[in-house]
Amino acid sequence: MAAAGDCNGSTANFTEVVLVRHGETSWNASRILQGHIDSELNDIGRQQAVAVASHLSKQEDFVAIYSSDLQRAAETAGIIASRCNLPEAILDPSLRERHLGDLQGLTMRDAQKQKPIAYKHFLSAKRDQELPGGGESLIQLHERCTSFLENLARKHEGERIIVVTHGGLLRELYRRACPMEPLNGKIMNTAVSVIHIHENGQNWTIKKWGDVSHLEEVGAKEDAFGGDKTSGRLQPNSKRL
Repeated sequence: MAAAGDCNGSTANFTEVVLVRHGETSWNASRILQGHIDSELNDIGRQQAVAVASHLSKQEDFVAIYSSDLQRAAETAGIIASRCNLPEAILDPSLRERHLGDLQGLTMRDAQKQKPIAYKHFLSAKRDQELPGGGESLIQLHERCTSFLENLARKHEGERIIVVTHGGLLRELYRRACPMEPLNGKIMNTAVSVIHIHENGQNWTIKKWGDVSHLEEVGAKEDAFGGDKTSGRLQPNSKRL
């Protein structure tokens, strides 16, 4: 992986976006495909949220926090907002996880058995492949989340904001910042990443990716579902840039 600033450097004014994946849910721990289905944090997830909130509260100058409107993200964002003395999180469906269609609510194993066509499409390398049952293609997910962040960057130029979202969406944001460098490794629950967005939302630089140093005492399940087809493999916890 490239060193900080190597993907898309710029000397222009930028918006610093601190990205946080939501805390653990029981569905994560059971490796169930959640997608747009709502699920709340479990006890470990709430401990993770408190840990990342404490970590972020030591930093300064955040002006706002945005979150997916799904409960697992909104609850994480609420804990962070309270600890960081920020106004209530602004919830937006543009930050939701990928809609997984007929696969939502199934484990990976059950999905393979019960919905073989949808499962095959989920594993497909074709980024324009939509999923049966109203599921999004990766291109649709990419366009949804990157356009939203570009708009946020224009709104908050020169400021620092926090965005709480989901594993699949975070992978697409990484792809937008570093399209030539595949992301290897799992995005753990409450992992922290930092992106600088320059030049009216067009130029993205990754400064940190997948930091879970705040979870040393709380922990995180390495085999929990992480939002995409690579989640079945154990991967390194984080990448620092």
